[in-house]
Amino acid sequence: MKYKIALFLLLIFMFNSCQNENEKRLEENKKEVKRKEIIFNNINKEWSFIDEPINEISEKNVNDWKEWREFLKELGGKPRKTIGAFQKKSASIAKKAMALNDNIPSQFNQPQIRSRISILITKVKMMDLFIHLQKIPDEKVTFLIGEINKELVSLQRQMDKIVEKSKIPQEEGESDFLRMLDTARAIPNSMPPIDQNLPKVE
Repeated sequence: MKYKIALFLLLIFMFNSCQNENEKRLEENKKEVKRKEIIFNNINKEWSFIDEPINEISEKNVNDWKEWREFLKELGGKPRKTIGAFQKKSASIAKKAMALNDNIPSQFNQPQIRSRISILITKVKMMDLFIHLQKIPDEKVTFLIGEINKELVSLQRQMDKIVEKSKIPQEEGESDFLRMLDTARAIPNSMPPIDQNLPKVE
């Protein structure tokens, strides 16, 4: 009889502890759902990219530079409903950003443009990395959205500067002068060094 009572008490104790664990698990799940909802709302509120050209030059590039056109198009359109949709969109934006290094128009294939494209790609990839983490740091994602927009403006303004600079007529002899400054075109010193031990003729 004592064994039955002890077994009965043990079963009641186990049942209560299981119930407590289930309640704790349910409470944790509710907190996790609430946390994810806050993250989603924060990202959803800030997800807005400059997907339209800001000047004539950038607008012309939309027609002439396929990779630029596709990148701006990918920036447009906002994901809906789930954080997974934002993750998918972010991965797609990162892929299109990487393609900006391909087929840069010759007029813009300059260090100033390439460096701005590299910075833009880095920030897009960072955003993509953060949004795919298990615990998404939403403040970092939203900060990077703003940074990406700044880089987009900087890149388009640099394109505009290059085009405006190319419209300025060169003065007579300026192209020759610029060629002389180009160290890659300099005539190499092919004369052998003078041996200091040779007798000098005076």
